[in-house]
Amino acid sequence: MPHPLPRLRVEYVHGQDPAQLLAQPDVLAAFGFGDDAPRIDDPRWLRVPLQPHGAAPVEVWHAHAPVRSGRDGEIAWSSDGALLFGAIEVDEPAGHTGEGDHSGIALAAEHAYRQLTRFVEAGDHPHLLRIWNYLDAITLGDGDTERYRQFCVGRARGLGDFDTSHLPAATAIGRCDAARTIQIYWLAARLPGTPVENPRQVSAYRYPRQYGPQAPSFARAMLPPEGSPMPLMLSGTASVVGHASLHEGELLAQLDETFTNFDALIASARTRRPGLPDAFGAGSRLKVYVRDAEDLPIVADALDARFGTDVPRVLLHAAICRRELAVEIDGVHDLG
Repeated sequence: MPHPLPRLRVEYVHGQDPAQLLAQPDVLAAFGFGDDAPRIDDPRWLRVPLQPHGAAPVEVWHAHAPVRSGRDGEIAWSSDGALLFGAIEVDEPAGHTGEGDHSGIALAAEHAYRQLTRFVEAGDHPHLLRIWNYLDAITLGDGDTERYRQFCVGRARGLGDFDTSHLPAATAIGRCDAARTIQIYWLAARLPGTPVENPRQVSAYRYPRQYGPQAPSFARAMLPPEGSPMPLMLSGTASVVGHASLHEGELLAQLDETFTNFDALIASARTRRPGLPDAFGAGSRLKVYVRDAEDLPIVADALDARFGTDVPRVLLHAAICRRELAVEIDGVHDLG
């Protein structure tokens, strides 16, 4: 019997017991944010180590019921037959944290991505659609020793030989808790999606050498498999035009530039999926990462002025992968 087309609905739920949410038979994954998120022994539950601004929702991914779940070595997973959720956490190895030595994150990323790649390629869901990466002290270090640049090296080594035209959408964000553990989670499918690039930006995998020895390995967005009712999956997006950061020291100007990038990215996606709305609305879900904790209320007020209550969102204290960038946003976008 053929499998149904993949379906994913992302919901932000306030004020409900996560255990009750996980009892729903169509829940593929659920995410709690920050120290107040409970610890639940369920492969579909993930505590994201980023502190929220105000009361955080639980992010819930709904797919087809029933959902199966389990653990395979270091990987927690769940699947509805059409989609696969997976997560892995890897401690950075001891002995690689001396002054100027940030190779521990490269080794941890390489190990995590080798496990991820092995698991995905060995199963029935070989097509990566979306990946999130959370690592500590993301901009610590200088030049090629910077931890984000070392992470990019480790990620590419772990992925092995890959075709840049099939890279998934992704986010790489800095956790702010001094825990030298990389957390990675992903969404894969039986059928491939369609990567989308932003005409205002150089594709990340084509960044020039000045950004490190290994260009970042991700697409700007991912359209779902053909015919699927899933949303457009948006990579982490910031105030970057071409490959250069703009508006250093100007928080609100960076926020405006980020949304200009989203407008261009959505327009690019609409050339393949014309039914997508041309602007964020009730079918969008945004995660907003803010570098400096004191800027969180400023960004919250700016988003309230821009969207009111029309666009569900969560604000998180998190470091961006370039020191000069103050805010980054990712999410999903659909018809609602």
